[in-house]
Amino acid sequence: MLKKKAPEFLVYIYKWAGLGILIGIIAGVGAIVFMLLLKFSTWFFLEELVGYHPPLAAGEGVTAFPPFEGVRWFLIPVVTTVGGLITGLIVYTFAPEAEGHGTDAVIESFHRLGGRIRGRVPIVKAIASAITIGSGGSAGREGPIAQIGAGFASLLAKLLKLSDHDRRIMIVAGAGAGIGSVFKAPLGAAIFAIEVLYRRDFEVDALIPSFISSVVGYSIFSSFFGFSPIFSSPSFEVIPPLSFIFYAVLGVVSGLAAIVYVNMFYGLRDKFFKKIPVPLIVKPAIGGFLIGLLGMIAPQVLGTSYGWVQLAIYGQLAISTMLIVAILKMAATSFTISSGGSGGVFAPSLVIGAMIGGALGTLFYSSFPDLAISPACFILVGMAAFFAGAAKVPIAAMIMVAEMTGNYKLLIPATIACSISYVLSGKWSIYEKQVDSRIESPAHRGEFSVDVLEQVKVKSVMTTKVVTVSPDMKVRDISRLIARYGHLGYPVVDKGRLIGIVTYSDILKVRHPEESEVKIREVMSKRLIVTYPDETLDRALHKMYFHNVGRLPVVDPENPTKLLGIVTKRDLIRGHEISRFGETVSRVRDVLKLLTVEEVMHKHFTILELEHGYNLNELIDMIIHCKHPAIVAIKDGKPVGIVTCRSVLEAHLNGKKSPIRELFKEGREPIAAYPDESIRAALDKMMTYKLEALPVIDRSRPDKLVGLITIKDVVRIIALESLG
Repeated sequence: MLKKKAPEFLVYIYKWAGLGILIGIIAGVGAIVFMLLLKFSTWFFLEELVGYHPPLAAGEGVTAFPPFEGVRWFLIPVVTTVGGLITGLIVYTFAPEAEGHGTDAVIESFHRLGGRIRGRVPIVKAIASAITIGSGGSAGREGPIAQIGAGFASLLAKLLKLSDHDRRIMIVAGAGAGIGSVFKAPLGAAIFAIEVLYRRDFEVDALIPSFISSVVGYSIFSSFFGFSPIFSSPSFEVIPPLSFIFYAVLGVVSGLAAIVYVNMFYGLRDKFFKKIPVPLIVKPAIGGFLIGLLGMIAPQVLGTSYGWVQLAIYGQLAISTMLIVAILKMAATSFTISSGGSGGVFAPSLVIGAMIGGALGTLFYSSFPDLAISPACFILVGMAAFFAGAAKVPIAAMIMVAEMTGNYKLLIPATIACSISYVLSGKWSIYEKQVDSRIESPAHRGEFSVDVLEQVKVKSVMTTKVVTVSPDMKVRDISRLIARYGHLGYPVVDKGRLIGIVTYSDILKVRHPEESEVKIREVMSKRLIVTYPDETLDRALHKMYFHNVGRLPVVDPENPTKLLGIVTKRDLIRGHEISRFGETVSRVRDVLKLLTVEEVMHKHFTILELEHGYNLNELIDMIIHCKHPAIVAIKDGKPVGIVTCRSVLEAHLNGKKSPIRELFKEGREPIAAYPDESIRAALDKMMTYKLEALPVIDRSRPDKLVGLITIKDVVRIIALESLG
């Protein structure tokens, strides 16, 4: 008797409840270890060496103004520089992907790497981030713990041999569990994990696993460090409706400030740190030195700065102080992370938003005393509003701030401010690896792939003015056609009837000069693969791809001998990009922009070493038996050009004795592709220079040949894409 299959929703619950709990346990323990490392690092670098005791948030320790009398100010730049140098050594030696704020690395892994994160990354990230923040770097815990939780989840998926889809869900759940733990915000962290992947969407598939893992991680972490919210806030009984106008103003200011912050952050990285001619290992030390200089002026920017936010909530900071901290915190965070330091951007964003909100709230309070405006309210809402605009996570920002303060009565003003900040900040995001929606994510390419080629008919792109040959034409006469038109294949027509096709491989089989008098009918292929005018391009593409041919004659379906046109690989690519299909085509075309050359290039291919010397017949044999439509010519180990079927064919038909060095121009850099550039860019080069293939060379070492990409590879990608 057959067993009854369990309902699908029960299978889903059993699976993800188990995995979610396991991920939550690992992330919760990882968060505890990371926090202990961070506390030790802060004690050693800032408290013992510098003598600076940063204030703590109410839920994490004592909130009080530090005694500045005992601070060794001259040591602040020394300590921050040393901390940056140690971080650079650790990160760039063991796991370069652990540099930066971490969350982007998780987003990148989800969208483009199948959820894969190297096993060493969580350990390297934990140590490097603890040193960065503990030595005074302006960074937060969200990025490190997100990458730590996601890294352990990825390792677990690998051990369990799960699919790419499940692995991606697990790294999202791992990130949510880690963040929910260290910020004691399980609900907001789960939503953050599914919201931060996109600017305008959510990863709904990961919602339940993220909730489960986040709650478990939070429970474990808080059992060790306590369940009190990070920040203490006053009780707000009534929020005057008229004050909503001022919260709208806060939203506008937060949105504009977020744009400034993002531009400063990436501007310093791209226009300053990337251009400094020093090893990557040294750059975090340069950033650390700059932070140290700021720290001597305003020690409030060192570390997470949570204690200073708590003092602002208590009303103990002046407007001028809050404005200075907001501006310098932007610069300090940019110096820390943009230089290659390791840490998150959530905490600095909360501090910046809090100071902006506190300054505005205090200003509104003094200007409109009758409205009973509370500056503390503006501090808390400012935290959410600024992060909503800078990170494109409006819902998560509101909920996380509510959980971190234990105050849910501010959700209405926070909704106003966050919505305005989110909309006003537009495309700007501190997380550059975000994509707009699931449609744009390579992880969901198969789900949203619309078969554009099904909507385009062959007759829309076929060439109707076909160059044909007569079966009685001699092989040597083909050279004139190749020189004039450049085609590698020609339909053979006899008295208006299509009887075959002759291609370069047929002609190259004619080796000896006297055989050039042979007629086309003796070498042509009579086995024809054809297409029809009303056939869709996806059918034509599949015929071309699976039969390994570069062109298809277009014939009348009622009369297969009547030639109407011809369609080639280039016609198919052009048809794939017909603009009248608007956004649909743009989405599929994005696949060519998202995939890199390295992902599709051939690492094993035929090369021609010029030093060895080849006669014509040897070269023809190489071309005929070559798997690809081109051979890479190298000299002294360096690529100097591409030998194509067309060039060999022309040389052969023209009777050249030593054609090899005439097939390309030496002394010029060959047209080449790079492993990290998009397939779209490589295709543009092939189309511009009318090449069938490109050598792929190392961008940093142009003499190093690493692969070969052909136009057939592009057609293959489109074919697979059209299959969905």
